[in-house]
Amino acid sequence: MGQEEDEREADEGELFRRAMRDVQPLKRPLRAPPGRRNVRPRAKFARAERAAVLRESLGSGADLYDVQPGDELLFRRAGVPETVLRQLRRGAYRVESEIDLHGLTVDQAAVQLHAFLRAARARELRCVRVIHGKGLRSGTRGPVLKNTVNALLRRADPVLAFASARPVGGGTGATLVLLARA
Repeated sequence: MGQEEDEREADEGELFRRAMRDVQPLKRPLRAPPGRRNVRPRAKFARAERAAVLRESLGSGADLYDVQPGDELLFRRAGVPETVLRQLRRGAYRVESEIDLHGLTVDQAAVQLHAFLRAARARELRCVRVIHGKGLRSGTRGPVLKNTVNALLRRADPVLAFASARPVGGGTGATLVLLARA
């Protein structure tokens, strides 16, 4: 086996020499331009992307739930009886005010929703409707506003429970919110 390997290496060496026969050496060695030594390459948008991820993780988008356009939103705080959520789903509470978030960005919607909830609480409203849309035109991103509303309402202190509206009240494109009394 040793002689076969030597012959194969000799054949490969000969093939290499033939392949390199017409190769000409470069006239000057390739070097970096003067004054540019030790410069670390940086991605153009890496810093901006990291900042955006940090803002989103600290802001309203940190705990987005994977809600799809037709999914129903349901939530109740610990201590809130199941019957209260059932009555809210059935429309037993009269809607006293509503806000429409269609066409807003996530940041704009968050600001508007927080202000709306503060005002509703100050006016001692019990049940409000948040219209966010079903997210059918959001494409692959899914229902962005619906996810944002879901996350924000779960974190909002005055919210006792919420549920998607009945079909006549907006269906899965609107959410009924039950607020605690001030």
